[in-house]
Amino acid sequence: MSTPTYPLFLACLPGLEPTLAEEAAALGFPAPTPVPGGVDTSGTWPDIWRANLHLRGASRVLVRLGSFRAMHLAQLDKRARKFPWAEILRPDVPLRVEATCTRSRIYHQGAAAQRVERAISETLGAPIDPKADLRLMVRIDDDLVTFSLDTSGEALHKRGHKLATGKAPLRETMAALLLRQMGFDGRQPVLDPMCGSGTFVIEAAEIAIGLAPGRSRDFGFERLASFDAKAWDRMRAQTPRSVPLQFFGFDRDQGAVQNATSNAARAGVSACTRFTCQPISALTRPDTPPGLIMVNPPYGARIGASKLLFGLYASLGAVVRDQFRGWRVGLVTSDRKLAHATGLPLTPGPVLPHGGLKVQFYQTPAL
Repeated sequence: MSTPTYPLFLACLPGLEPTLAEEAAALGFPAPTPVPGGVDTSGTWPDIWRANLHLRGASRVLVRLGSFRAMHLAQLDKRARKFPWAEILRPDVPLRVEATCTRSRIYHQGAAAQRVERAISETLGAPIDPKADLRLMVRIDDDLVTFSLDTSGEALHKRGHKLATGKAPLRETMAALLLRQMGFDGRQPVLDPMCGSGTFVIEAAEIAIGLAPGRSRDFGFERLASFDAKAWDRMRAQTPRSVPLQFFGFDRDQGAVQNATSNAARAGVSACTRFTCQPISALTRPDTPPGLIMVNPPYGARIGASKLLFGLYASLGAVVRDQFRGWRVGLVTSDRKLAHATGLPLTPGPVLPHGGLKVQFYQTPAL
């Protein structure tokens, strides 16, 4: 019996689709194609498990189960009942259904969702629960009905390790793709002079050690009919690499440093990371080869604090120029003027959504 291959959609932050496509290609996914909001590719159920386990930049992995034409609700109901739900869903696992309708004769999203819910519950017996973790998406576009399943469950940036965070923490998925944009492959030292909860540093250390981002959490696909627990356990087995101390985080806030240290311990990367409480003015170059400085400084400042922020960015630029010859800088900020205040030769990248703001990622060549 052949294993079916499905179209997959790897969701990510708008603006980072080409970088996620590069990551998917490196993991062997076929013909990953950047599209708005993510990457199109394909795979079998084990490939879907692998995507959730190993992709660092994807926020969700959606599988497109199938599609058909429907011009009215009765037709939707009839064809939904004929769909092979038993091959995909389990009758004992609750499910929630979400529908969207655009340019279609079926225009009532709630009614469309109800018809599909009823078809599944009456043919398969699966309970419908609006709060269920497992989510089926029904998209009706130009009278074409497409069923997609969210195989991730919780968003993939929730690795299960960063339990202690500050305000507006950088998501792990975003940090991973920005590290990839900088050419990070696990061998370069990484330093964050304003580390907050330690996202850049911990993500870099995990990549270096070879720890899968999804190793400590569960996923939606574990509640599907196709799931094989023994095969999944084999896929999750890892042999971590030994890595020297070369990932450093600094912050002037002692609470942030404690949070980052705790997060690193939960992630299993304490041996190669170090977090220290100190201001930018005390930053010195570590005893390592040149590497990457990854920094997400404050930028959503209250009115009246802009002068302090310009001073902070200027100090950052001065210390980096003085101490870090040969290093490269990656900087996230929402304000082009603040980026320029560093005095560093920054090249802007795409604009990205983050914490309700639009931010931009800037890179320097080797200083």
